[in-house]
Amino acid sequence: MPDTPSPPDHPSASAAEAPPRRPRRRVAVTVACLLALSAWMLDQATKLWVERSMELGQQIDALPPVLYWRYHLNPGAAFSMGTDHTWIFTIIQTVVLCVGLFYLTRLGGSWLWTLGVGGLIGGVAGNLTDRLFRPPSLVDGRFHQFGQGHVVDMIAVPHFAVFNVADSFIVCSIIGLCAMMLFGLNMDGTRDSKAKPDSDEAEAPR
Repeated sequence: MPDTPSPPDHPSASAAEAPPRRPRRRVAVTVACLLALSAWMLDQATKLWVERSMELGQQIDALPPVLYWRYHLNPGAAFSMGTDHTWIFTIIQTVVLCVGLFYLTRLGGSWLWTLGVGGLIGGVAGNLTDRLFRPPSLVDGRFHQFGQGHVVDMIAVPHFAVFNVADSFIVCSIIGLCAMMLFGLNMDGTRDSKAKPDSDEAEAPR
């Protein structure tokens, strides 16, 4: 009896439904570090440009009437709140930076988490650099009021606080991270799904 020809091989269901490619931990950490470094360098470069090319309080048209460059020193938080307690913001930023570095070691499954953590670290590091190494914290190479340096701001929009590049990275990263947690996207790339009753287990009508 002749042998029945075997059917052609078909890709298995598991291969056809393979999950999307996810970053490995080493790659994710590298990308996050590069993003953090880029954010920090861009932030410090813009602040250095403002200090060297503008007078304190000066405003230059960028895209009027929606965007201006304004040289502003901020000893407090947003809208200059807490100007008499600068050291508190230094401590908060240090804690946030440590938390970001902790999550950095847990990356490896989601590109969105990788970008969010990297952007947060770079932004916080930018403003923390001001707190530690700008007057009145550091004057003429000597520490006078440690951790109380004024942050350089330069981005001004109507009816809003003057901010900087680091603030932009911090806000965007926090919004992104909160959205991922809200929608159940985990750091390993998986998603939380709400338990749904199985139709087969539904009670039959009597």
